[in-house]
Amino acid sequence: MVAFTVGRMCEESQESRYAQEPVQQTQAPVAQPEPHAARPAPVPVVAVVLAAGFGTRFDVRNPKQLVAVANKPVVCWSIEAFEYNPRITDIIVVTNPQVRGEVERLVDEAGYEKVRTIIDGGAERVDSTESALQMLADFGIPQDAKVLIHDSVRPFVERSSIDGCIDALDEFDAATVAIPSTDTIVVTEDLGDRKVVHAVPDRGNMFRAQTPQAFRFATIRHAYELASQDPDFHPTDDTRVVVDYLPDTRVAIVAGSESNMKITTHDDLDMIKRFAFEATRQRAADRVHGMTSAPSEVPDTSESGLD
Repeated sequence: MVAFTVGRMCEESQESRYAQEPVQQTQAPVAQPEPHAARPAPVPVVAVVLAAGFGTRFDVRNPKQLVAVANKPVVCWSIEAFEYNPRITDIIVVTNPQVRGEVERLVDEAGYEKVRTIIDGGAERVDSTESALQMLADFGIPQDAKVLIHDSVRPFVERSSIDGCIDALDEFDAATVAIPSTDTIVVTEDLGDRKVVHAVPDRGNMFRAQTPQAFRFATIRHAYELASQDPDFHPTDDTRVVVDYLPDTRVAIVAGSESNMKITTHDDLDMIKRFAFEATRQRAADRVHGMTSAPSEVPDTSESGLD
């Protein structure tokens, strides 16, 4: 494990980079402007890629995070979304012990430079998040670090969603990617052996949560510490932990996309393959130019060892 770095986010200003030695002046001295206030030091922006699940609705002998889409394992697509984003400084991959060796091989062959470590997850998603948070705490990550937690089985998250999470944490302590619900949502209750409608919320306020879900480290760490004391603690995502245990913390909504869908069943694979080509073009642009524009070029997958 290497120390978390913020070096990629630190750029010298043009003034300091090209500063010259002072020269002798013959004219009257010119009043110098007041020095600018010191900029706050940049903090690590860490992506935690959760790849420990063995979904019961998929093939347990071939977990969905290792299934190939467009000749590349799903987990690699997700890692690359952060690897090729210049604003991400570090990546942690959380995996199942049964497939850890395979994930380590894929990461090694692909040469991902930002992956700092691969650790074992737990029986449930929240256990995997807790493992990652504990590891980050053990290595002394700053309390104000930005942590983005992402499901590896959402391989085609868009660059704008990742950047939106990072930006939102300048104003909020928590943020989640989400898309507006196009369906009317009903809240139900039990009536004997049947479910009946209890309420119909305003659809304009209904969103479908996606990932990444982003937090200042101190916020998500504290929320999990409180949650660990609750015997009925079984949330399905990290935003729920903050909402339930830190109710005064506002969670910002960041625009998601339909391409950022979650692979749950084999039927989802056919749909998600449609997004692979555009994602390839976009990630090529991020890798080569570090910009959001997407020229017509595709990466040379022969270097990745994933063909």
